[in-house]
Amino acid sequence: MSAGTGAVRRLLVIGDANADLVLRGDVVPRFGQAEQILDAADLVLGGSASIVACGAARLDVPTSLLARVGDDAFGAFVLDALRERGVDTADVRVRAEAATGLSVILSAPEDRSILTALGTIPDLSAEDAIERIRRWRGTAGILHVASYFLQPALAAGLPAVLAEARERGWTTSLDTNWDPAERWLGLAEALPHLDLLLPNRSELRAIAGALGVTDAPDEELARALSRRGPRVVVKDGARGGWSVRGEDAVERGPGRRVDVVDTTGAGDSFDAGYLAALAHGVGAERERLRWAAVAGSLSTTRSGGTAGQATRGELLAALTG
Repeated sequence: MSAGTGAVRRLLVIGDANADLVLRGDVVPRFGQAEQILDAADLVLGGSASIVACGAARLDVPTSLLARVGDDAFGAFVLDALRERGVDTADVRVRAEAATGLSVILSAPEDRSILTALGTIPDLSAEDAIERIRRWRGTAGILHVASYFLQPALAAGLPAVLAEARERGWTTSLDTNWDPAERWLGLAEALPHLDLLLPNRSELRAIAGALGVTDAPDEELARALSRRGPRVVVKDGARGGWSVRGEDAVERGPGRRVDVVDTTGAGDSFDAGYLAALAHGVGAERERLRWAAVAGSLSTTRSGGTAGQATRGELLAALTG
């Protein structure tokens, strides 16, 4: 097990910042004005990018978030939650007379459904991202982009954003998350500029299918995507995660058995664990996957995407326990 060595690289996360209303219990809707009694309801920080940023900051990585919120109660809630968890919010801009994004999550033990009002989530542009990268001071960082399909203005210029970052020596990373339209367009142009692509198995199959790669085992789908540029790091639920690059052997990292309360944001905490290992200088891919898988597992022990995220000390203890 490696705790990492040397100076810690900084992380810039670009993407969505919103509030999540997580409902648990009898969450399958029945219309006809039928009232259902829930086990619990929690208002928590949401957005893939925000959850990744919080998870990385919790793991002692200096982390900044570039995002947009509205000038409303949910926006104030999001900003307070990010700051409380140690994320630099200087680049989370507040848009006047606009609504912050909100997701209602119907959470069951083995699955969940997500209803989202986008609000300010799509407001980010590629120009915003490039301008922020050019203002960066110090050594080259790690750039992670999340929720690609919720941000069309950013997605349209993402290849240019990634190219700008790589020209400056950054490591580039993307978690597309699910495409609500299920068309999966635009990724072919981005892949050559990526160092890391972080899908789950369902997203892996959808992305590969959109690029014309079908009828193959998941590992071969990942290998085919990797030939276009990035290492493909796949989130595999309770089994942990695995990754492949080019013709190299598949590397695997097991998760940790826990009592699951809520799986919301587990994949984002997986991303945070992987990026934190990279930032801390963990050199072995298998160890980076272990950081990721255990971080994802531990995050499911409390409601919402951030409440169960581990500190670095807790993560290292779980890796050796």
